[in-house]
Amino acid sequence: MFKIAKYIALDIIKSKVILAYTILLAAICVSIFMADEDVTKGLVSITTVMLIIVPLVSVVYATTYYFNASEFTELLVSQPISRTNILMGKYLGISASILGAFLLGVGVPILLFAFSFTGSTLILTGSLLTLCFVSLAFLSSVLMRDKAKGIGLALMMWFYCSIIFDGLVLVFLFAFSDYPLEKVLIAIVAFNPIDLARILILLQLDIAALMGYTGALYQQFFGSGWGVAFTLLMLMVWFLVPLWISLRVFKKKDL
Repeated sequence: MFKIAKYIALDIIKSKVILAYTILLAAICVSIFMADEDVTKGLVSITTVMLIIVPLVSVVYATTYYFNASEFTELLVSQPISRTNILMGKYLGISASILGAFLLGVGVPILLFAFSFTGSTLILTGSLLTLCFVSLAFLSSVLMRDKAKGIGLALMMWFYCSIIFDGLVLVFLFAFSDYPLEKVLIAIVAFNPIDLARILILLQLDIAALMGYTGALYQQFFGSGWGVAFTLLMLMVWFLVPLWISLRVFKKKDL
């Protein structure tokens, strides 16, 4: 498993796409910190960019690489290697490479310009988001045989988390506006890893007051130790459950 992961990681490191991704993140973070001396504003801006770029690149690149390496996967399956080791090796190699690019592009500038508990939270949250969307990429890849359909499903997952989910929440709030839904929103947020990451980071920045009464409720729950633990637990669920389903499907899949 680890030999497969090492081979894939070394192959991905040579890719210009990962290099460009690292440079892009680093350029954005450094330019934001250099443009404004207010570290809090810089972290808010980085959070906005991170919640869009990191999930998108993670899910698209992981899906594309999985399908491009299909012949290598078939070769491994023909060898006396368990399918669990094959899939987990591919996951470790791909996720480690993308995660390493994130840590270099975002983690290093934050440690240099805005080292704090909030900055550390942003790095941790971004790392978990990367793992979550690589898991979703593997899920879409093992469910679909065709590369175009696999990438399309991966993009739909990203669209759901980034755009569609917020629209559905607004429709839900409008339809049931006569009822107290603040506490229900806490449960609804768990169905979107990007929203979980956004709330956790923004509450660490002490700007929940800008979110009104709902923000105060979020501050009361997610700002507590139990709330942080709940958020991290749900992000781990988004990371582990799709990977577990992918593994079960891959074991039974006829390649």
